[in-house]
Formats: sequence, C-alpha cells, structure tokens
Amino acid sequence: MAAEGWYRDPFESHTDRWFSEGTPTSLVGDDNGTESHDPPPAPEVTVELVPSDEPEISTPSDDLLRADEPDEHEPNLPQAAWAAIEGQPMGQVER
Repeated sequence: MAAEGWYRDPFESHTDRWFSEGTPTSLVGDDNGTESHDPPPAPEVTVELVPSDEPEISTPSDDLLRADEPDEHEPNLPQAAWAAIEGQPMGQVER
C-alpha cells in the first residue's frame, strides 16, 4: 500500500511532509504547528518512511461544509427575497 498521510520529512527540510499515493507533496508541517508549502527536493524517496507519531498540524473539520449542505451563515435567498418584497426584516418572514 502506498504511503498516504503525514510522515517524517525524509528530506529533513521540515518536521513532517504529506504523502499522497506514496509521493511526497509540497505540503509540510513544522514543530511550531505551522503548515506551509515547500516542494520536495526530489520526486522519489529512497529511504524508509516513518509515520508521524502525532501530527503537529491539526486541521479542524468543524468549520468545513459539504457542497450539498446549506451554510448557516449565509442568508436564505428565497426568504431574503420575500422579506425585501414584503418590506419586513428577514427574521420575521413566515414560510
């Protein structure tokens, strides 16, 4: 199975590097918790990969939205249109 996820950076430029299908990517992480991009110096890795013990990079998923889910923070456009037509504040329109 090809490496997928965070591994110790085999090029030793950063603490961790993201691998996709066994290929090093430009996505890197460092001990201070920062995530950045730095192209790998070589397209292939000739040493054994070491999985990151605990990724220093945390990607919270609570602020991610699915494309098919409505965004709570965006106005309901049909409701907003009716509110404008009826001259009412948006929160007072009945459905």
